[in-house]
Amino acid sequence: MKIKTILVSQPEPTDVKSPYHELGRKYGLKIDFKPFIKVEAVPAQDFRQERINILDHTAIVLTSRNAVDHFFRMCKELRLNVPEGMKYFCVSESVAYYVQKYIVYRKRKVFIGKNTFQDLLDVIRKHKDEVYLVPCSDIQKQEIPALLDKAGVKYTNAVFYRTVASDLSDLKNLKYDMLVFFSPAGIESLFKNFPKFDQNGTIIAAFGPTTSKAVRDAGLRLDIEAPLPEAPSMTGAIELYIKRLGKKK
Repeated sequence: MKIKTILVSQPEPTDVKSPYHELGRKYGLKIDFKPFIKVEAVPAQDFRQERINILDHTAIVLTSRNAVDHFFRMCKELRLNVPEGMKYFCVSESVAYYVQKYIVYRKRKVFIGKNTFQDLLDVIRKHKDEVYLVPCSDIQKQEIPALLDKAGVKYTNAVFYRTVASDLSDLKNLKYDMLVFFSPAGIESLFKNFPKFDQNGTIIAAFGPTTSKAVRDAGLRLDIEAPLPEAPSMTGAIELYIKRLGKKK
């Protein structure tokens, strides 16, 4: 089977040098992008029912740009002034850079992990006296509270936004050689929008163990599982699959 068309269940990268664009040029692929999920804000009225006081906390754990946006949105809706001394623990440099959209960056105010939550936890352990607030979605990774519990720090999980299925009715059908997923919610969206989806020869690619499990739990055949030791990115795993497919001919 020669792969000609791929649908990636995420927004299209804006960088023309994106690995996806490079992959498409290199192998003559038509790669389309369509977010299968979207984020919806939890209204302040609903949040109040959780009886969580943001100002009882001295530090905020930020794991994504969505977490950043919705933390400051909620503060605005609740008419809260975030204290100057509030500390921000960011999972990566890109998230820390994004926080500057809302605050004046100061070295002793913003702390940065290397990319994973485990990395950030090493930083958090050095600040055990802080009381942390973790803005998250309704489908937060289970490892985050588990690691915080293990570290013995005081924290509150707070759902500031929800992840829901996008309306994919404009796709009409899924006539692609390959579908690429990045979250269990993407798989749920697939069957919500296409309840009679039949995989047949469609190649399914999944990034991360929870996404891979969701693919298998849905009764689908998982053809590409990323990351791999020799291919840590999704594009790398797809290219490896294409090369192996070529050798079988």
